[in-house]
Amino acid sequence: MRISLELVPRDEAVLKAELQLIKENYPEINTINIPDLLRFELRSWEASCMSRSLYESCIPHIRAMDFDSAKPLPFIDRLDKHRITEVLVVTGDAPKNSGHQVYPTACTDLIAKIKKEHPHIKVYSAIDPYRGSMREEYEYVQRKLEAGADGFFTQPFFDLRLIELYSEMLEGSDIFWGVSPVVSAGSQKYWETRNNVVFPSDFQPTLDWNIAFSRKALDFTKQTKSNIYFMPIKVDITAYFNGVFSKVLV
Repeated sequence: MRISLELVPRDEAVLKAELQLIKENYPEINTINIPDLLRFELRSWEASCMSRSLYESCIPHIRAMDFDSAKPLPFIDRLDKHRITEVLVVTGDAPKNSGHQVYPTACTDLIAKIKKEHPHIKVYSAIDPYRGSMREEYEYVQRKLEAGADGFFTQPFFDLRLIELYSEMLEGSDIFWGVSPVVSAGSQKYWETRNNVVFPSDFQPTLDWNIAFSRKALDFTKQTKSNIYFMPIKVDITAYFNGVFSKVLV
């Protein structure tokens, strides 16, 4: 079983400090995954290479639209040098900076390119249970599998019943179930309006509710022999993980 933490690569100093904090206090976490966010200078594969000094398993997110599918991929040599053998391919959001070059490369195009040209790399892709119907998402998953995807990271879940439904649909797949604490009414509204999330009726935007749900999701992951990743945005990491992993400060 793998437990991953998603860390935002704001800059080298902040990333190093967060990595050290997690490594020293939460040995349960054995994988780091890094999103590629254009508002920061540090790209995901650069941050993942930095993370390798503390974690054997580091998974950079790769934005398909940033790469010309007809040309060599510039990040591969660096990944190989640092023995990083896993990536998460996402389509990517359109850049706010009009000067940033993008290409009509679909997620499935980049998955197929990496698997064909660099078969030693394990390629994950994304599952979003909120973007459409379950049938539409299932069909998209099948297209990603046909392109060569080896496994999936999901968007964060907030309802164990929905995880169970997707677990049945995706039986046999290598899955990282996503969990992200939402601890304010503003954050809840963001998830509802931006990501179309429907929270369960018992949801409360409190740290206690989110810790309890995260523990349930972690138990489910253990029972199903799958994986989980945590995306703790705008929350005290220490308070959150002490609760998730039942650590009591003395």
